[in-house]
Amino acid sequence: MAHNAPHITNPENVVDVLKKALGNSCLGVIEAHDEITFVVKRDDIVGVLTKLRDEHEYQQMVEMAGVDYPSRVERFEICYHLLSLTKNHRVRVKLSTDEDIPVPTITSIWPNADWLEREIFDMYGVIFSGHPDLRRILTDYGFNGHPFRKDFPLTGYSEMRYSEEAKRVVYEPVKLAQDFRSFDFMSPWEGAEYVLPGDEKAPAAPPPPPPAPTAKPVQERPVAKKAAEKKSVAKKAEGKKTTAKKTVGKKAEPKKVAPKKAASKKAAPKKGGAK
Repeated sequence: MAHNAPHITNPENVVDVLKKALGNSCLGVIEAHDEITFVVKRDDIVGVLTKLRDEHEYQQMVEMAGVDYPSRVERFEICYHLLSLTKNHRVRVKLSTDEDIPVPTITSIWPNADWLEREIFDMYGVIFSGHPDLRRILTDYGFNGHPFRKDFPLTGYSEMRYSEEAKRVVYEPVKLAQDFRSFDFMSPWEGAEYVLPGDEKAPAAPPPPPPAPTAKPVQERPVAKKAAEKKSVAKKAEGKKTTAKKTVGKKAEPKKVAPKKAASKKAAPKKGGAK
């Protein structure tokens, strides 16, 4: 099944043409998944994008994005996505920086970069030099940290809320039971021992059906063993026949019955017995 994303067809020799046009400002070209990315020098970004817009018909900057690679010296990448309406083609231009080195703003080329640069500053802490109004755009005043950084803590011991009295964001200690802070790496749907609040109202689930009996696999005996067993059974049957023949050949002799002894005479009375 074909993907529903628009199919990208790169014009012939577009990489060579653009790479030659960017000259020394281009540090490298990445081609992957039919997408072309130009890695450029940070300080040359305004000149590079101006040249792509005015000389190579990439009229629109449709998106800016930040990426965080904490293991790198310059951990942040800023990506600019350009679209040519006349050539129906897209290219990506990117550069690298860190939290202390500013990136030249491109609001003079495309005004829509104003809010996009503010968003990157808010989420990653990247500074854009020359921006007319560089301040947070998604988080509130008084917010600490930059949520899209990889090392931004997901849980902590303080929580943030907006205070009507102070008219600003305030931080307070988290009032959370220790049971919910100890994560057991087990999903509630996979047999957790505790009951989540509200789950006690749900009807009890029916017991699972017993497992179907599995048929015992029949082990085939080897052919040689079968033949040996058949031979043994035939030999036993032949021996029984021979024994039966011998038994039939002999005549049964009547048993001699020993004559019964004559009954003993009555004991004669003793002479001089009792009178």
